[in-house]
Amino acid sequence: MYGIINFEVFLIASLLLNLTPGTDTMYIVSRSISQGRLAGIYSTLGISAGIITHTLLAAFGLSVILMQSTVLFTLIKMIGAVYLAYLGIKMLLEKQSEKSQVSLSQQSHIKIFVQGMITNVTNPKVALFFLAFLPQFIQSDSSVTSPIPFILLGLSFTITAGIWSLFTVYFSSMATNKLKGNSKISNLLNRLTGIVFIAMGLKLLSTKATA
Repeated sequence: MYGIINFEVFLIASLLLNLTPGTDTMYIVSRSISQGRLAGIYSTLGISAGIITHTLLAAFGLSVILMQSTVLFTLIKMIGAVYLAYLGIKMLLEKQSEKSQVSLSQQSHIKIFVQGMITNVTNPKVALFFLAFLPQFIQSDSSVTSPIPFILLGLSFTITAGIWSLFTVYFSSMATNKLKGNSKISNLLNRLTGIVFIAMGLKLLSTKATA
């Protein structure tokens, strides 16, 4: 089908991979816990947009260029790490009071979406994953002549990842929904989220092109 082989195996493998906690999952969980369900949903949408971007890059061969250029790879990795650290420090310094708390409905949903997308797009480890994983389910005579197999597999992976992420958002936000009404608890959750973001940035720095 469209140059794709063992599609059932691909779906099973995708589900199992989504169940394994990674950078995207940690990001979504942290957002959901500290800012609520809507923040988690928009973060999920942003992450999904990032995955689609990586899919298109892999489909049209641009990811290969990224992997072959040490300078470009390092640059994107550093941008992603610095951005995560920036978000983490911002949340560490951010203080909320009961009077100053702003509901997510009054904040920019687009901003949360874009932040999620940037954290995914600037993670070269995702590009490595797509280059190593997707070709295993594409016929050798189709991968070069058409980007369609890459795109279909990437979209399928995005859907399975998105569904799992929405479940994660629901349960993560539900677990802390009552706690966030307290400004002290809200500040603590923000600081914990900031620490997680900084740790994710440091981990990203250790990513190697040959990984």
